Amino acid sequence: MPRINLLPWREGQRKERKLAFLVSLGIAALAAGVTAFAAYLLYGSMIEGQEHRNAELRVQIKTLDKQIEEINSLESEKQKFIARMEIIEKLQRSRPEIVHVFDEIVRTLPEGVYLTAVKQSGNKVKFDGIAQSSTRVSSFMRNIDGSQWLRNPELLVVQTVKGSGPGSSFTLTADQVSNVSPDSDATKAAKGKIRKASAGAGVRQ
Repeated sequence: MPRINLLPWREGQRKERKLAFLVSLGIAALAAGVTAFAAYLLYGSMIEGQEHRNAELRVQIKTLDKQIEEINSLESEKQKFIARMEIIEKLQRSRPEIVHVFDEIVRTLPEGVYLTAVKQSGNKVKFDGIAQSSTRVSSFMRNIDGSQWLRNPELLVVQTVKGSGPGSSFTLTADQVSNVSPDSDATKAAKGKIRKASAGAGVRQ
């Protein structure tokens, strides 16, 4: 029976399988490399896009912070303006009031009482004077208590004047009464205009 040597054929088949395996391995490695590179490009693009959006958000946040600072500055200026307006309003009210106060002092001053000094500090009025007797000082205080523009008389000092005949020197205080409401129509109207202007500025922003 003839014998066939299959070793060369098997060796050749083994080489072909090894070559096919190496080719498949190379193709797989190449595919993996391409996939990894594509994933790298994709993630890089995503990261770059996110960084771009973050940069835009930072710019918008800075813009909003600046607008908030401007709004706070406008609010502060508005409060200062209202305060100045109220001071001017108060001064305008006090001009006719002080005339009424001095006129009231003349009317409440009884006979035999002479004032040597009148000093005002805020709503508090201080009187220094000389009276022929303490009874006349009491009468002066009663007149102040019933006055329209003065209230709450308080006697601080009363003493006999030496070397100038009968009489007493005295010091007393009283509260000035304001007959004008602190929030006048002009102040309310101006405040309303300021609020409307502030609201309009907030809508535009």
